[in-house]
Amino acid sequence: MIYLDNAATSFPKPESVYRALDHFARHDLANPGRAGHKMALAAERALDDARHRLNQLFHGKEPQRFIFTLNCTDALNMAFKGVLIEGDHVITSNLEHNSISRPLRQMELDNHITLTRLSADGGGTVNPDDVRKAITAKTRLIALTHASNVVGTVQPIAEFGRIAREHDLLLLVDAAQTAGVVPIDVQTMNIDLLAFPGHKSLLGPTGTGALYVGPRARVGAWREGGTGGDSSSETQPKEFPYFLEGGTPNVLGVAGLAAGVQYVTEKGLNAIREHEVELTERLWRRLDELGGFEVFGHRDPTKRVGTLSFRSEALPAAELGGILDQAFDIAIRPGLHCAPYIHRALGTFPDGAVRVSPGAFSTAEDIDRLTQALSEIVA
Repeated sequence: MIYLDNAATSFPKPESVYRALDHFARHDLANPGRAGHKMALAAERALDDARHRLNQLFHGKEPQRFIFTLNCTDALNMAFKGVLIEGDHVITSNLEHNSISRPLRQMELDNHITLTRLSADGGGTVNPDDVRKAITAKTRLIALTHASNVVGTVQPIAEFGRIAREHDLLLLVDAAQTAGVVPIDVQTMNIDLLAFPGHKSLLGPTGTGALYVGPRARVGAWREGGTGGDSSSETQPKEFPYFLEGGTPNVLGVAGLAAGVQYVTEKGLNAIREHEVELTERLWRRLDELGGFEVFGHRDPTKRVGTLSFRSEALPAAELGGILDQAFDIAIRPGLHCAPYIHRALGTFPDGAVRVSPGAFSTAEDIDRLTQALSEIVA
């Protein structure tokens, strides 16, 4: 199988991740913080190590501000439902994944918040001036993706952060497509809440993710229960990370995530991103040569991550994806990509587009086999 669906989840993982998962599952898979024996302490150290690595990677204020979650969706819901109060106004965009769009839209329908959804330009960039103009007296939160999972465009997050600080607002960033390939400094970029998955470009296993909670953000408890370290208090302990981490965490997954973060750090984020973007540019050039394909997003490689979406004049996206899978053993992602608003703006709703997202281990030969398959299909 040629796997080119890394925007959904990365595959394969580094060998170091597989080894870490196997070793931890066989030797240290106890409940962290719930007992004083050696295995429980080893499990607690695994969580601490992962938080430390994430804090270094994202330049956080302190490791305990990284709250482990099930995925990026879990982290985003934790932020929205822990921060927003009745009457708040939120600014977002039409680029967003449903992990942002759906909870905010439901809160709007429930008359809990008001919502402004800004439109990106033709290349997929949200204009900072539009963000500034959308601010009202009741605005509390700016919630935007760092890079579109459809068109791959990287947003000017640092500019949004400056605007948020100028108006004493919170900035929440969905880093699902950038954590592990685009450098992020939550302090210099003025990011108050950073949500990201562990299973995409951080190369960890599924079922992992985190929410960074900066000092300016006040997040209510998302789930309440056992924390191990403090069993006596009647309510959730206020100390981070325990205040937002009720229940047994996915410590096995986090051990794998730590190994993924180590691999990414050693390999270098910029090197991984350049590799992936070069592969998408290789595909774009070949699609231009073939003709009959419309590609979306910025052509400038400095404004992109390694995600490329296009549509064919010959076949709808779902049919093209099915043929690539069944006849050529190539995995891509057709459809709306859980981002219907941007597909409406692109004119690709309801059929969607074909998304190709190479990863750290994809090769030029993978792209050449894909383009050869596309040539045969549309001939």
